[in-house]
Amino acid sequence: MTQATKILAFAGSARVASFNKTLVKIAAEGAKSAGAEVTYIDFLDYPMPLFNEDLEAKTGLPESVLQFKALLKSHQGFLIACPEYNGSITPLLKNAIDWATRPAPEEAGLACFKHKVAAVMATSPGGLGGLRGLAHVRDILEGIGTIVIPSQKAIPNAYQAFDQGLLKDEKQAADIQGIAQQLVKVATQLNR
Repeated sequence: MTQATKILAFAGSARVASFNKTLVKIAAEGAKSAGAEVTYIDFLDYPMPLFNEDLEAKTGLPESVLQFKALLKSHQGFLIACPEYNGSITPLLKNAIDWATRPAPEEAGLACFKHKVAAVMATSPGGLGGLRGLAHVRDILEGIGTIVIPSQKAIPNAYQAFDQGLLKDEKQAADIQGIAQQLVKVATQLNR
């Protein structure tokens, strides 16, 4: 019996009521329906100091970074909801990626990201839905060896788009779950 493909789902937001956390949870349901084993994490549970190479040299990788790296390495794919800050990636998400690229002892460089597959999505109160930031996240992930599937989705007008943890528009919800299902398919094929 083959093991289920493992997908790690998270949002690049610290806000408790983040629309992007809601969005990635909707996507996670799509991945589960495609047969994946999904782990959802919240960065509030993995507080990481601002990346500083001097801190790393002095004390090593922080425990929260080691825990995050272990999760990345133990999953074949990533569902990432990416809030947009001033047209780009959030500092929280960039900091987590930067820390995770640092090799632990006896670990190959970029072990958390090489040969992994990701799907990116966003939502925001604005009319573009976070679309501009997705290009930056895609560039960063591809630059460190992650395959980012072509399909992505940005949901505009977030204040009106959600109701009690669900997307009001059934087509938008189907699109988000469809992207997650594509991610599972590609990650499964690549990890046979």
